[in-house]
Amino acid sequence: MTEASGTQLILALVIGISALIFMILKTKIHTFLALIISAVMIGLIAGMVPTAVTAAVQAGFGGTLGGIGIIIGFGVMMGTIFEASGAAERMARTFLKLFGKGREEAALAVTGFFVSIPVFCDSAFVILSSLAKSLSRKTKKSIFTLAGALSLGLLATHIMVPPTPGPLGVAGIFGVDVGQMIIFGFIVAIPMMIASIFYFKWLGTKLYQIPSEDGETWIRGPYQPPVYDLSADDSDKHLPSAFLSFLPLLLPVFLILTNTILNMQGLNQGIFLVFIFLGTPVIAVGIGLLLCIYVLAFKSERKVVMENMEKGIRASGIILLVTGGGGALGAVLTQSGVGAFIAHGIAGTPIPIIFLPFVVSTLIRFVQGSGTVAMITSASITAPIVLAAGGNMLMGALAAACGAIFFSHFNDSYFWVVNRLCGVTDAKEQIRMSSISSTVAWGAGLVTIIILNIIIG
Repeated sequence: MTEASGTQLILALVIGISALIFMILKTKIHTFLALIISAVMIGLIAGMVPTAVTAAVQAGFGGTLGGIGIIIGFGVMMGTIFEASGAAERMARTFLKLFGKGREEAALAVTGFFVSIPVFCDSAFVILSSLAKSLSRKTKKSIFTLAGALSLGLLATHIMVPPTPGPLGVAGIFGVDVGQMIIFGFIVAIPMMIASIFYFKWLGTKLYQIPSEDGETWIRGPYQPPVYDLSADDSDKHLPSAFLSFLPLLLPVFLILTNTILNMQGLNQGIFLVFIFLGTPVIAVGIGLLLCIYVLAFKSERKVVMENMEKGIRASGIILLVTGGGGALGAVLTQSGVGAFIAHGIAGTPIPIIFLPFVVSTLIRFVQGSGTVAMITSASITAPIVLAAGGNMLMGALAAACGAIFFSHFNDSYFWVVNRLCGVTDAKEQIRMSSISSTVAWGAGLVTIIILNIIIG
C-alpha cells in the first residue's frame, strides 16, 4: 500500500471517528444516525465509490442483526416478564438463604450477577434495592456495602454476558459464538464481582448509612458491627418458586452451552443434532421466553402479559438500531481497507492487539456514559482491525465489553439510579459508591482477560 493511500485511510478514520464522537456528545443527532453518517464519511474519504459505501452499510447492518436481532428482541421481552412476575426477587431471597447470615453482601452480589442477564441492570436495581434496604435496616450493615455489592453484581453480567444486549451485540460484530461469549463472559465477570464485594465491605466501614425504621430517611454515624436477629419473613409467599424462577434463565444458557460444546467436539450427527438445534441461540432464548410466558406469567391476564412484552419490544428497538449501525460502520471499515491498514501498523508494535478494543471502549464509556454504546462503538471500530491483525476475536470481544464498565459517573443513568435509591447525595460519596467501584471491577476484568489471552490467545 502506498504512502498516499495509507495517509488517506488514516485521514478517513480520524475524520470519521472524530465526527462520530462529536455527534454523540455535542449534537442532537442520535447514536444510530451518527454511526451511519460516520460510516458513510469514512467510506467516501477512503476512496470507496458511493454505491459501494451504501452497499457496505446495508450489508453490515443486515448481517449483524440477522444473527442477533431476534435474540435481542426475545431477551428483552423475557426480561420484562421476569421483572413483573417477581422471579428476580425470588432469586434474591433464594441466594440470601443459601449464603446465610453474615454474607448478605455476597448473596446480593450473586443475585445481581444472575438477575442482570435477562433484566436491565437499572430496572433490576430498582426492584431489588428495597431488599437491600430491608437487610440494611435489620442487620445494621451499611447500605454502601449491601446496595453497592448488588449494584456491581448486576453491572458485571450486564456488561459481560449475553443475552444482555450489549455483549450480545459485541459478539455479533466480532463474529464470536454466543455460547463461547457466555462462558468466557462469566469467567471475566466473576473476578469483577468478587473484587467489588471486597471493595464494598471495606467502604461500608468508612461510610456508614442505614435506613430509618420508617424507611423515609437515612441514619448516618460511625461504623457499627452487624446485628443478626432476623425474624422469619413470609412476605415472599406471592412470589414464584425458586425452581420456576431460575428455569427460564438457566435452561436457555444450558442449551446454548450444550450447542457450543457439541460443535467444538464435532458431534453434529444423529441425536446430537436435536440438542444443537435446541441450543441455537435464537431457539434457546425463544424457549426461555415461552417459559416466562407460560410458567412465570401463567396467572396473569393476557392483556398484562402482552403489555409487558410490548414494553420490552419498545426498549429493544433502540438497541437493535445501534447494534445494526455498529455493524454498518464495521463493514465500511473492512471494505475500505482502513481496518487492514491499521492492523498492519499495530501488528508491528509490541502492544497486544486486544488492548485496542479495550482502550477505545474505556474512552468512549468515560466520555459519553452508556456502556452499551461504548462497547458496540468500540467493537464497530476495532473488530475489523483485530481480524486483519490475526488477533483472537473472542478476546477482542471480551476486551471491548470489559472496557465499558470503566468509571461510572455523572453521565451514566445507572450512577444516578444507584445513588438516589441509596440516599447518597454527596458528590464525593457518589464517586466512591459508583465510580471507583466500577473502576475496581474494570481492573479485575482487564487482568482476567490478559491472563486468558496468555493462555489461549
